[in-house]
Amino acid sequence: MRLLPKTQTDYNMDEDKVIQPWYKVLYVQVLIAIVLGILIGHFYPKFGVSLEPLGKAFINLVKMVITPIIFCTIVAGIANMRDLGQMGRVGLKALIYFEVVSTLALAAGFLVGHIAKPGVGINASISSFASKDVAKVNEFAATSQSHTMVDFFMDLIPKTVFSPFVEGNILQVLLIAILFGVVLTRVPEERARPLISFIEGMSEVFFGMVGIITKLAPIGAFGAMAFTIGKFGIGSLTNLLGLIATFYFTAFLFVVIVLGLIARMTGFSIFKFLRYIKEELLLVLGTSSSESALPHLMNKLEKMGCKKSVVGLVVPTGYSFNLDGTNIYMTLAVLFIAQALNIDLTLWQQLTIFAVAMLTSKGATGVTGAGFVTLAGTLMVVPDIPVAGMALILGIDRFMSEVRALTNFIGNGVATVAVSKWEKALDEEAMHKALK
Repeated sequence: MRLLPKTQTDYNMDEDKVIQPWYKVLYVQVLIAIVLGILIGHFYPKFGVSLEPLGKAFINLVKMVITPIIFCTIVAGIANMRDLGQMGRVGLKALIYFEVVSTLALAAGFLVGHIAKPGVGINASISSFASKDVAKVNEFAATSQSHTMVDFFMDLIPKTVFSPFVEGNILQVLLIAILFGVVLTRVPEERARPLISFIEGMSEVFFGMVGIITKLAPIGAFGAMAFTIGKFGIGSLTNLLGLIATFYFTAFLFVVIVLGLIARMTGFSIFKFLRYIKEELLLVLGTSSSESALPHLMNKLEKMGCKKSVVGLVVPTGYSFNLDGTNIYMTLAVLFIAQALNIDLTLWQQLTIFAVAMLTSKGATGVTGAGFVTLAGTLMVVPDIPVAGMALILGIDRFMSEVRALTNFIGNGVATVAVSKWEKALDEEAMHKALK
């Protein structure tokens, strides 16, 4: 008779052993829910809009357990590592990786924007924009001004030890967890072990809660998609399909070529990895939020052979610093607005935008409408492009947020495996077994 509660490994083993009927498979349920949400939003828009709470409720449920999971994972990882030098190396390698790949993402947006020229021929003018759209854009611009790099670093420091858990501030939780774990390594192991065991046990409890919450994913995806289509309508896509198609194509090329090459150098196939995390990807697609699948990604990366301490450090950090999809979006959107307004950017202006985007893409993390906020902050350094020009893409931004979230999510997964390999903290046998 089993007296002890199941561990996360036990849950995973149970999932592997049981072959479920297709209609009970989570990713199938989520996919069906997304299709139904699109249909409801299109044919019954008012009813679709009214379903917004379903999507919000699911995301809030996931957010409820993200911060304690990240705290427990990082603390346990650092404490068991008991090597601060290794932790410093992992952090430094992760930041170097993030900066290099983020630069490639920004460059990809610029390159494709110049080749495809999605904004050429629109011949828009500021006077043609709706006043309500301009007002909304001005709100985002004001938000970007209030979130400078100084504010970003000041925001890393929480008001209290507990406030980050209440507010769901991942970076602040990361700081507390690192400090907690570092101090725990200095405590004699015989005294620290009971506390470490307790934290590991709490981690298993929270992962178990995630397993229960995830069963509601189809409902959340259905509500979020019905709201999106009901609110903005499929028809709002038609006028700006060029930009949407260009962004989707660029993100696809980035994942396949850039991330695919990194994956190949690390020893795995990007396509096998995408298949491995397909449930999480559909969850992100349905909710337009990478947060909704963050705990699942961390668990799957550990199962794939990445060391727990590396996963716990790289994934939460990447959530704020490794935003490949957002970077592509920013440079591509800047070029689109300039082209649509018939503004010719000089090489120096483009280089300035490029440099600023590398900073702003990290400065507004966690801000509502972060993609739009960072775009506003970037445009403000080039006076020749009016910030009001963002009204051009205000109506379709929601339809690009899914791909931004997906690309960010995939990029952080690949980053974690790559840094694990770089740090010699990757069980390649387990990786190939998981991806076969």
